[in-house]
Amino acid sequence: MYVPDDPPATCPACGDPYDSVSRHADGFVANLLDNERYQRVCFTAVSDAGDPALDCYHHTHEQAGTD
Repeated sequence: MYVPDDPPATCPACGDPYDSVSRHADGFVANLLDNERYQRVCFTAVSDAGDPALDCYHHTHEQAGTD
């Protein structure tokens, strides 16, 4: 996992602001049921040096419009 060099200003999946972005080329688990920091994670398929990967955009509770 790493942070893309030139992340967009807003989430390309939903258009909302986001707190952070990470790129994953291997498997991972996203559990937001008990997450105090993030309410939602949007996923966007990307190519990383020709290999498939996912960019994950992490939205806080405030950014997702929840409390």
